[in-house]
Amino acid sequence: MAYNGDEPSLSSMTIPFLSGLNPEQREAVTLPRQSALILAGAGSGKTRVLTMRIAYLIQTGQASPHGILAVTFTNKAAKEMLVRLSALLPINTRGMWVGTFHGLCNRMLRAHHRDAGLPALFQILDNQDQLAAVKRVLKSLNIDDEKYPPRQVQQFINRNKEQGLRAEKVEAYDPHTQRLVECFAAYDVQCGREGVVDFAELLLRSYELLCAHPELRKHYQQRFQYLLVDEFQDTNRLQYQWLKLLAGESSAIFAVGDDDQSIYAFRGAHTGNMAELERDFSVEKVIKLERNYRSHGNILNAANALISYNQQRKGKNLWTDDSAGEPIRVFAAPTDHAEAEFIVEEATALAREGTGLSGMAVLYRSNAQSRVLEHALFRAGLPYRVYGGLRFFERQEIKHALAYLRLLANPDDDGSLLRIINFPARGIGARTLEQLQDLAASQGLSLWRAARLGALGGKAGSGIKAFVQLIETLGDGSRDLALPEIVEQVLEHSGLLAHYRQDKQEEDRLENLNELVNAAAVYAEEYDGGADAELAASLAETSGWGGPVLAAFLTHASLEAGEHQADGSQEALQLMTVHAAKGLEFHAVFISGLEEGLFPHENSMMEADGLEEERRLMYVAITRARRRLYLSYAQSRMLHGQMRYGVASRFLRELPENLLKQVGGWDDYAAALPPQIAPTRGQAPGHTTRGQAFRVQPSSHASDHPFSIGQNVLHAKFGNGVIVNCEGHGSDARVQVNFRDAGIKWLALEYAKLLPA
Repeated sequence: MAYNGDEPSLSSMTIPFLSGLNPEQREAVTLPRQSALILAGAGSGKTRVLTMRIAYLIQTGQASPHGILAVTFTNKAAKEMLVRLSALLPINTRGMWVGTFHGLCNRMLRAHHRDAGLPALFQILDNQDQLAAVKRVLKSLNIDDEKYPPRQVQQFINRNKEQGLRAEKVEAYDPHTQRLVECFAAYDVQCGREGVVDFAELLLRSYELLCAHPELRKHYQQRFQYLLVDEFQDTNRLQYQWLKLLAGESSAIFAVGDDDQSIYAFRGAHTGNMAELERDFSVEKVIKLERNYRSHGNILNAANALISYNQQRKGKNLWTDDSAGEPIRVFAAPTDHAEAEFIVEEATALAREGTGLSGMAVLYRSNAQSRVLEHALFRAGLPYRVYGGLRFFERQEIKHALAYLRLLANPDDDGSLLRIINFPARGIGARTLEQLQDLAASQGLSLWRAARLGALGGKAGSGIKAFVQLIETLGDGSRDLALPEIVEQVLEHSGLLAHYRQDKQEEDRLENLNELVNAAAVYAEEYDGGADAELAASLAETSGWGGPVLAAFLTHASLEAGEHQADGSQEALQLMTVHAAKGLEFHAVFISGLEEGLFPHENSMMEADGLEEERRLMYVAITRARRRLYLSYAQSRMLHGQMRYGVASRFLRELPENLLKQVGGWDDYAAALPPQIAPTRGQAPGHTTRGQAFRVQPSSHASDHPFSIGQNVLHAKFGNGVIVNCEGHGSDARVQVNFRDAGIKWLALEYAKLLPA
């Protein structure tokens, strides 16, 4: 049917592809020309609805293929949408404006590069290229990169660009921020001179282009009568402003999203865009897609119960025509290693029953949790794949730390020396390394032995000398230390911890480095118990500083990193963070580490809407499961090489008890807990009409002080912690707190000066 701009009469036509839609999906697909918000729950077929909406508009003649603009959040999603369109309609999808925000803005800037003030062949900087550009700016301004770490400057620039701000528009109330603004301005000048743009610049420059050229803006407004946006809950402020500019008076925005799955606030996602859309475009139609085609009923009921605790949501309830299915299995482990072993045993049993390993996923809140899981999988010989990330011993920060340790075990390891001689940066540049390598080659020595000669003079020689002194100090200091203490000393004195502490965005890397201490502690226990005795004996004569235990541990790390890595075609258990799992689904899902301070993460207590976002994250995790769901937590977990004790996550206590089935050593664990935190049957707090849930029992004197079991608190000396017990009242009231860094301590409330975290 040719495009005529008129709306169709559905009674006079039959469109075959509409027959497979449920009533709500059909209503969304066949809406007349008007802006609409489609609240699409997990597994409700939102991609199908979005694709069929485009096909419907073309099939009914309301729009031509080139009069539609559709925004997806990944290039993969854009390609899938075009493939589906080609299958639905006999049209050529080449040239259609379907893609990511960055992709579409790039296309617009290429077409109008002169108006945008860009060269025709402008280049796009990826994240690493941009960081290198920032470093050059700092060097040109003679700015100390320790006081102004390049990655922090990079984030400052991107954060402001995503708010639609140039350097001259950024408010700077203090000298530090003023200096950052100066870097921002100089960076923009440098990029303009070199004809390059970063990802944030693509959107900002495209937005500025439309603002500055009304005739161009009018052209696109007249062309794109229909704007469709996927994952609308993940849009940031500038992306929404760009869409507003493109939408003319007669344009209609079809926004598909789920506020309950908004989990990217740390990337700038602004859920308030939904409310602004309704207001700015006078949205009369909000359609809820609540029928789920993915999961059994018990899984959906658990997800609904959990997310109902959030106050800032539009509200919807997932449902299915499928059966209730199996109960959700809850496992309480005495330790994190027992938790990992349980997951491995269950995955192995499911595989024997016919469920492919690739149909199972283990989800965790923090990347560092994967180490214990990987160790258990390695020991069991079970293939696994870390989705969307690297295996523990392959991560950048771990490889840096291992390089320091390898240099202690074998100073002649040239590869390890080259990796860390200038990391963290200590002024040893490429020219200095070239001189050192030439010296080593001429003398027939390893780089380490050449460095110890002290033959290089000037600034180059002083940098090399300082590095040699550092390694020798680390080596001499490690002689009488246990393995985990060696690792701790290397992390602290090498500067690795200080380097990653400079940037809040590197929190995962810090957690991974601390997990390396745990790995060393566990290995030391196994070593003392006789594990790798033959290997240690063979290394006793050849190992350097740190002795045979360190050498054996490094060998173990290499083996664990190199084995059981599944290739793309091999069946393998999927390991990933919950963030990485969004958009995926699996037959069976294990959600591990459900403890207060871990999930929900302790940092969430310090941020506005932090706990609600953590709950949305848990909601996303639950709704990844199709048929079987496991929830697990540990009574004790290794942190910073020491055992820490925690309590079950509040999220477990927010799930209806009738949906849960306790498996494993629950009774033994519950019997060992203080009565205040032992799981009991009762109504979930604040809910009187929903199912039973596990909850914390309040102390008999809970009203005597403002704290409760499971609450995050802050102490001036001991830092952040979680209350795990309380007793007494009045001047005798005291609480037991599990501090992240100081362990478990009893504190008298009259003197402790605890603050809610």
